[in-house]
Amino acid sequence: MTPAETRALLAIALMTAFADGTKDQRERERVGDLAGRLPAEEIDLPALHRDVASGQLSLDEAVRPLAGNRGLALLAYEMAVGVADADGVHTPAEGAFLDRLAAALGVPAAKAKEIVQEADAVAAASAIPAAAPAAAAAPAMPVAADAAALDKRILDASITNAALELLPESIATMAILPLQARLVYNVGKAYGYELDQGHIKEFAATLGVGVTGQYLEQIGRRILGGLLGGVLGGMGRSIGRQAASSGMAFATTWAIGQVAKQYYGGGRKLDAEKLKAAFQPLLSQGKSMITTYAPQIEERARSIDLKKLPSLIGRA
Repeated sequence: MTPAETRALLAIALMTAFADGTKDQRERERVGDLAGRLPAEEIDLPALHRDVASGQLSLDEAVRPLAGNRGLALLAYEMAVGVADADGVHTPAEGAFLDRLAAALGVPAAKAKEIVQEADAVAAASAIPAAAPAAAAAPAMPVAADAAALDKRILDASITNAALELLPESIATMAILPLQARLVYNVGKAYGYELDQGHIKEFAATLGVGVTGQYLEQIGRRILGGLLGGVLGGMGRSIGRQAASSGMAFATTWAIGQVAKQYYGGGRKLDAEKLKAAFQPLLSQGKSMITTYAPQIEERARSIDLKKLPSLIGRA
């Protein structure tokens, strides 16, 4: 890809992140922080973020470098749909933006509808049952839970998410965040807490892994690391080539699960600063584990049926 094409993909992802106008300040700050951290030769990501956030960059200008490249145009649309559905089925405002984007990119309406329906099915499958108003605060003390069984669940979710990130299809990446949310829900439930979707989003945001920002980081690593799979020529995607992206999916999922275990197992007594402090060393530990579990990750990747992603999430 040329720098102009890379910039276009990133610009479209950022535009989608701001399309509904309701992202809270922490998510906006995380997106801005991401723009400053991703390595991008010949692209000033902080400046691109400012241009998108301020509205100085129009949609027509953003998509222009992709004109005539059907593969990249389709990829840009798939990634945008993933961003819109990262925190649940997209809003009407996001849907209107996706319609404009499909037209600007020249994605046929039938194909655009198919992509949105697939993503919506994944997002809907991730929905956490609504809790009673007082349920997330009870019990006063956590119930006993099988710590070994929880560790196994956390490791299994981490392997699955790393495996998903090995797959070239954008829909695979869309399933990572719902599986993380399900993991937190199940850890909380094991200790007697019935968590709702809002609580889980708040928990993730406190750790600094807000859903939209994390999804943007995942696709940013794919774009800037040249890890876009068959769309750009069928390049191989081994665990070595995917170390940055697949390894990060593993480490983040593992750290989220372990922090959730500490938090709910300890009666929710950690404040925001202590949660953040607990997360970072666990993230580093998770990164160190990726080589150990590489064979299981590759085996899991070969067994995943993308047509059954919604049921995979629902069973988690």
